[in-house]
Amino acid sequence: MRWFIFAIALFTINPWLAHAANIVLSNDDGWAEINIREAYKALTCSGHSVILSAPAFDQSGKASRNAPPRGVHTIPCEFCSCPANSPGLDFNTSEPRWNYVNSYPVTAVRYGIQKLSHIFFSGPSSVDLVVMGPNVVGAAVEAGREGIPSVAFSGFTGTQTPWNVDPVPEYATIYAELTAKVTDAVLASGTPYLPPGTWLSVNFPGAGPGTNCTSASQVNFALTRLFPAVRGLGPLESPPDVTTCDNGGVLPSAMDVIYRSVYVGGCAASISVGNYRKVDATRADQEIVLQKLGGILSCVPPRTLDQPTGLWKRWIG
Repeated sequence: MRWFIFAIALFTINPWLAHAANIVLSNDDGWAEINIREAYKALTCSGHSVILSAPAFDQSGKASRNAPPRGVHTIPCEFCSCPANSPGLDFNTSEPRWNYVNSYPVTAVRYGIQKLSHIFFSGPSSVDLVVMGPNVVGAAVEAGREGIPSVAFSGFTGTQTPWNVDPVPEYATIYAELTAKVTDAVLASGTPYLPPGTWLSVNFPGAGPGTNCTSASQVNFALTRLFPAVRGLGPLESPPDVTTCDNGGVLPSAMDVIYRSVYVGGCAASISVGNYRKVDATRADQEIVLQKLGGILSCVPPRTLDQPTGLWKRWIG
């Protein structure tokens, strides 16, 4: 899983930026993966005050776990970003806002909110938003327990890559621009940024050379479901979704939108609204997000019968 967020939206020219926000940034691929470092740069360039608080090692697939940090013992942190025998909590000496937590994503998010916010912000109540990767649902729920809205980003392209790779992969640059655009749109929509008890999952299509999306300007955003809607099964049917784009009350699933972009044609990203039970939010909550983010949302063609209903999603660490 990879996490991406990158660097091109300048505060002085970004029409979506409502105000400079205090953001806690995390992932499950580790604090030294290139995408989270690029994410930090992108959000900072957009004028935000950002704390990076992420695991010392790749913790993909462990987003719901939580445990006290332990010292780094026999091996160094990922990509040799800290030496063996380092403490369980530490920071980059040249950039103190880059912090590692030798534990899980939930623990790292909690540390950013409860501890680091006192150093760089004005405490937990001053954190405006938590930004992270999509498979970190447990961390999104943790942010919700702290009363803070969260947005989880993921992308189809990319592998685990160190922070100091040169040159930066093109997909990372594209995903960075898109991440900044969505984050700024959420913030520009005004408080409360999201309906209570919800979080956003944003999935980007394949990007860069050899894909249908070779620049951020090509990418459209569609409002989607986290999971495909169930129809024709009576009491087991999914409740209706918000009506938009002549959809008859059924949103496309995120996987269908990304599949179409990767394997069929077009260039679309998905924005889904989840709740803290880790399922799709209600129609009413979808409607609120539709109104808030309508300025960046577009319609996508309905799924055709020959398209599969599943898709592996990778994310950018």
